[in-house]
Amino acid sequence: MFPSAHLRETREYARVLRGLFVAGALAQVTALVLLVRAAPRLEARARGGGVLRALQLLLVALALAWLVRLPFAAAAHAWRRRHGLSRQGYADWILTPWLELLAAVGVACVALAAAILLARRLGRRWWLAGGALLAVIGSGVILLQPLVLAPRLDPLEDRRLAREIGALARELGLEEPRVQVERASERTTTANAAVAGLGPTRRVILWDTLLDGRFSRGEIRFVAAHELAHVARRHLWKGLAWVALLALPGVFVLAEVTRRRGGIAEPAAAPLAVLTVVALQLALLPLSNVLSRRYEAEADWVALEATRDPVAAETLLRRFSETSLVQPAPPQWAYALLATHPSLVERTELARAWATRRAAEPPAGS
Repeated sequence: MFPSAHLRETREYARVLRGLFVAGALAQVTALVLLVRAAPRLEARARGGGVLRALQLLLVALALAWLVRLPFAAAAHAWRRRHGLSRQGYADWILTPWLELLAAVGVACVALAAAILLARRLGRRWWLAGGALLAVIGSGVILLQPLVLAPRLDPLEDRRLAREIGALARELGLEEPRVQVERASERTTTANAAVAGLGPTRRVILWDTLLDGRFSRGEIRFVAAHELAHVARRHLWKGLAWVALLALPGVFVLAEVTRRRGGIAEPAAAPLAVLTVVALQLALLPLSNVLSRRYEAEADWVALEATRDPVAAETLLRRFSETSLVQPAPPQWAYALLATHPSLVERTELARAWATRRAAEPPAGS
């Protein structure tokens, strides 16, 4: 599928990014462990009531977690710039996601304040109500994020392509969505697409890097069909169901761990709560990636059923590797820990399997 020089380049490119991710995660966990040990002394310097002191320590923990990861993220950004995949300057790269950061901090503060109030009212069993509350908060964030943090979008000027995507939506039993274009070329040379919104607000978003001439119309149609397949197979709602399912045991673990500091209601437990959440996120990465890869593979199959174009699917996957330096077959440990999609080799095999199955089917009417 690929020349050996390209395989070496993608292997080296991915190896550096994976190393920076692992090193950043280890540094973040280490810094939070040290902060947990210093939390009682920091609480003594805080001012205000219990909830206010807890929020102050929470903000310290969140700021530390972000600052410790920042050098590794900056090195990863420099690596992408070196390979021509990022067009953002460093100032723009740091400042662009400020709204997302503020939203994340706000959600964390609300969640901690709610947990403290529940613990004061319900005692050690607060996690029962806390799990349900986390499921509601998590689901709300997932549902509202694409609407509140929507990127700047332009209408798709290619009306023929918009009609073809609308026909794909109808083929999948969906209402015809709006098709819009995101100006991703201002920050990257990589290509992507997404589907956002619910019901009447649903829209297919194509990055303008997907429309710059490097990809054929058949490849673009497959990308759009893949995104619509996520809607047709209700992957968003299935993801919310997993959030609800894991919320209760996750909050139970949080409650048990923070008991070491007197419980979640104690201000000094706030950094330990952040450390626990970070550790849980890392521990759940393999499970969440298994689910994500399952849904992505299903979306590929549904897109093949809708487009009936396995050749476009295969050439698209090859072009993704060439334009984004995606390693076609990553190491198993990296695949399990970091891969949200099946490997390009697996996705190509799926497209070929679909073509083989289709060729073996008897002609219609026979």
